[in-house]
Amino acid sequence: MGPEERAEVVESLPDEVTDREMSPPEGDRHQEGKHRALDVLKGHFGNKRRKVYVGSELPVYYPGERRFAPDLLVVFDVESHSRGKWLVSHEGKGLDWVMEVHHGGDRRKDAEVNVERNARLGIPEYFIYDRNREQLEGFRLKTRSARTYTRIKPRKGRYLSKVLGLELEVRDDRLLLWAGRKLLLESSEIMEQLREKVEKVQRRVDAEARKRKAAERSLATETRRLEEAVRRREEAEQQLAALKAELRKLRPRKH
Repeated sequence: MGPEERAEVVESLPDEVTDREMSPPEGDRHQEGKHRALDVLKGHFGNKRRKVYVGSELPVYYPGERRFAPDLLVVFDVESHSRGKWLVSHEGKGLDWVMEVHHGGDRRKDAEVNVERNARLGIPEYFIYDRNREQLEGFRLKTRSARTYTRIKPRKGRYLSKVLGLELEVRDDRLLLWAGRKLLLESSEIMEQLREKVEKVQRRVDAEARKRKAAERSLATETRRLEEAVRRREEAEQQLAALKAELRKLRPRKH
């Protein structure tokens, strides 16, 4: 198949999955859990030199497999431009990391069917974020050739993703991602931090401005006092000179 024919085939594949293929709507908690994680991952990898594609609900086509659309997916060493679908034969590689956010519908699909399929497809890591239980499950292929997952055991509540180089943790009804000791923030949280920093700097600038104005007023007051003192001294000197002149007039002249 030539390049033009291949491009036509790629273009002909749908950019969406059917209602039958998709899970039923799961409400705000499902959307929030997915979008927050997507936002954090895009923000984190967007600052890295390594090329990383982070997507959500993208129709994925593996050769000989039914298409599927993970809630979240990450692929390394590929261009990060927008896509309508992920065609493995066209992109040259499969998915590196997948997460499903579960809140309603058939849990067996995420916890059993997807576990078997993703492992069989050679996807190195697969995570499930269960919003009903506020729990995480992680699965990893021990070797590149393995086609059965091994569960990832948490350490102090955190699940290490070797693929992402991050740790995942559920705390206070939120999925947190850590890069070492650094908690990765959502873009809204980063903006809030920046706003607080700007306000703090502005308060410091305003305080310095008030101090400067107070110092200027104090300097102006002191200058007026000095000018008044100089004026009074000059007046006193003039009066003293006048008195001395009067005294000289009153003194009797020597014959």
